[in-house]
Amino acid sequence: MFPESRQRSFLNPGVLSRLGGFPLFARRPMQGAVSGRHPSPHRGSSIEFAEYRKYVPGDDPRRIDWRAYGRTDRYFVKEFEADTNLRLCLVVDTSGSMDFGSKDITKIEFARRIAATLGHLALQQGDAVGLSCVAGGIIRDIPPRRNPSHLMNIFDILEATVPKGPSQIPEVLHEIAETVSQRALVVIISDLFVEPGLLLESFQHLRFRKHDAAVFHLLDPQETAFDFRRPIRFLDMEGGPSIFADPSEIADRYHEALGSYLSGLKQVMLESAVDYHRVSIDEDYEQVLIRFLIGPTRSRGVR
Repeated sequence: MFPESRQRSFLNPGVLSRLGGFPLFARRPMQGAVSGRHPSPHRGSSIEFAEYRKYVPGDDPRRIDWRAYGRTDRYFVKEFEADTNLRLCLVVDTSGSMDFGSKDITKIEFARRIAATLGHLALQQGDAVGLSCVAGGIIRDIPPRRNPSHLMNIFDILEATVPKGPSQIPEVLHEIAETVSQRALVVIISDLFVEPGLLLESFQHLRFRKHDAAVFHLLDPQETAFDFRRPIRFLDMEGGPSIFADPSEIADRYHEALGSYLSGLKQVMLESAVDYHRVSIDEDYEQVLIRFLIGPTRSRGVR
């Protein structure tokens, strides 16, 4: 259910209801402030057994496994995985190119739907949600919190944001890796208009800081098809010069460059262990989120 009565264009009650049965997990152990459903790097009280270790003075005698003692004549205690809450950090690209859309939806509107729905799902399961709107730097930043009024602030910012300016995603991700102090699930929603090689170090930086990173890479169908029929002026929506060209003369080179870019990006994601999702914005965003939520590693977590 909605934490407020006001309806948002990027929130669909039917989608939220259908996705409510899919838990949002991080692939890496999290460190939170309260008990929750996500694996923690620490040991604690839970129903999920982790390992045995030898008893040492000071351990709670109630944790001794007497069956193990009967078999080995030695004292062992059981350890369990501690469970904690998740910190979800949504990073939404608000650079100028996100205002593009060749059909009924722009990239920024698709990004709003993804970010708002994930934020709602996280809050409903007791997790903390934060938002960073980024372009040439961090434009707006809200640290993760766990209350409904905080989520409404996130929705307000998503609704009001206007895409403009250049994109400096690699530099922004380095800053986020350092400023998000506790382990978090960092979800990046962007068209990634940047050389793939520049992203490798920033994703590795997130991984070094123990964050779990996921990327929704948004592409307009016209960007992949490039099926223009007559000479046209191409505008750089991030402030660069415009180019007037005949598509028939440059189509082969365009598709070659696009293939090289996508191949390089895929390699970067593999090397940095990012949960990567390439998305065409004419897709049903509900299906995109289902693929994300039930992915083979995310659905059970990676220890």
